[in-house]
Amino acid sequence: MRLSWVLTVLSICLSALVTATGAEGKRKLQIGVKKRADHCPIKSWKGDVLHMHYTGKLEDGTEFDSSLPQNQPFVFSLGTGQEHVEEGRASLYKSVVSNSCKEMSCYPDFPFPEDYPNYVPNSQFLDYLKMYANRFNLLECIQFKTKVCSVRKRPDFTATGQWEVVTLREGKQESAIFDAVMVCTGYLTNPYLPLDSFPGINTFKGQYFHSREYKHPDIFRDKSILVIGMGNSGTDIAVEASHLAKKVFLSTTGGAWAISRVFDSGYPWDMVFMTRFQNTFRNSLPTPIVNWLIAKRMNSWFNHANYGLIPEDRVQLREPVLNDELPGRIITGKVLIKPSVKEVKEHSVVFNNTPKEEPIDIIVFATGYTFDFPFLDETVVKVEDGQASLYKYIFPAHLPKPTLAVIGLIKPLGSILPTGDTQARWAVRVLKGVIKLPPSSIMIEEVNERKKNKRSGFGLCYCKALQADYITYVDELLTAINAKPNLFSLLLTDPRLALAIFFGPCTPYQFRLTGPGKWEGARNAIMTQWDRTFKATKTRIVQESPSLFASLLKLFSFLALLVAIFLIFL
Repeated sequence: MRLSWVLTVLSICLSALVTATGAEGKRKLQIGVKKRADHCPIKSWKGDVLHMHYTGKLEDGTEFDSSLPQNQPFVFSLGTGQEHVEEGRASLYKSVVSNSCKEMSCYPDFPFPEDYPNYVPNSQFLDYLKMYANRFNLLECIQFKTKVCSVRKRPDFTATGQWEVVTLREGKQESAIFDAVMVCTGYLTNPYLPLDSFPGINTFKGQYFHSREYKHPDIFRDKSILVIGMGNSGTDIAVEASHLAKKVFLSTTGGAWAISRVFDSGYPWDMVFMTRFQNTFRNSLPTPIVNWLIAKRMNSWFNHANYGLIPEDRVQLREPVLNDELPGRIITGKVLIKPSVKEVKEHSVVFNNTPKEEPIDIIVFATGYTFDFPFLDETVVKVEDGQASLYKYIFPAHLPKPTLAVIGLIKPLGSILPTGDTQARWAVRVLKGVIKLPPSSIMIEEVNERKKNKRSGFGLCYCKALQADYITYVDELLTAINAKPNLFSLLLTDPRLALAIFFGPCTPYQFRLTGPGKWEGARNAIMTQWDRTFKATKTRIVQESPSLFASLLKLFSFLALLVAIFLIFL
């Protein structure tokens, strides 16, 4: 499972909290709460002060409620996950490692420590979030162990845009009035378990459970295991089980591309794949050509068809599975790839197109999640077909007052953490009134067009619910807040930086080079990003012999690059 998704709620809420409190240094916007609704109501604005409420659940299960900062602190439990998984709460297993490298998944103004590995284990990722919270003094603004019961519009909402929030803490229910609410609950809490699609499952004598219940591979020792679903979680669990189990089957309906975290020349995959140059190049090509190039690249590691993995639908984008061990486990017979399940029997299963029954002791359903907002009325945010009617994936399009924002309800082909950070920056500008949203009719029209999932015919096809082009989406929000780097201007004033931004990895530091929340260390972070990447792997110093051929090749490549840039901008 992608750790950047698993820790979405905590990281996005911290980001939203920093953005709203102006923790970049100016603290122009503070978050406050009147503890009781029977106190004099909070006015929508008092100078630069906005009273805002955050609600959500952490991935370790703790529910939180933000009440900042004068009256009571805002809250999280920063544990690494519990052995017992509680209903309605997200979970992660002990071995989870991030699928997005540290340079691509950090906060834009807070790099990971340079000695952290490039792909961060969940315990260290949590330590990083604690460091971030301490750096911006957020813990004093957090109230833990508070359940959000309901968020309702006030009777005078059309005039004030205010919300009544009912919370439960230590058995005591309280009601408060807020001028704005940010919902950061994520979408990995409600397991999707389609048992009706598996005839005979009720007769199965073995054990079965959803992947969210999984913690350790010990339960698989010397047993025959079936994992249904080939996402990141399902693949991780199948590979882990294969080290202890007697036999492991991984069932997939549509297949998937599998890639390693280790990409060209040993570089992190997303630092190679996720660049502005490559994104521009991909989006300028017809979709069939892009899909052919993607397939060719994916098969450069191993031929997916020979391993039974090649996706059946190669038109619509499906997030690739990141697993460094999968082909090795398949080629050694430790993991067997199978089609979808036709029938489940008492002690075995039958797969489609294969008449042989396979004995099974444990079935793991890695079948994904659904999401909802039980504390919100459906008239505020309604979930249909895995989507919500949110303008820019953030604001309910139909509300007369844009005072409720949903942060992190999006699936970009990139890290969710910097995406959520950018969403929070844009949303706060809207809440402050600096940015005016279009009329509801225009926003609703845009949302409905997006839901139609029309194919543009160019670039990757982002046709599934909540999918978005990472760089394009973030740039759209950055443009709205005047924070997108101006490459043409930088080519004249700082050409080294301009080239690093366009041809190098699209690291989050680019999002804080300019505009509100500008970080003075952004340029240096960009120019030293590869140093931090190599620092984590080059733990033994080696002497490299200088190569005349390599030096000449670099020189000619640089000259060719300059010529190409000249021709492009001529």
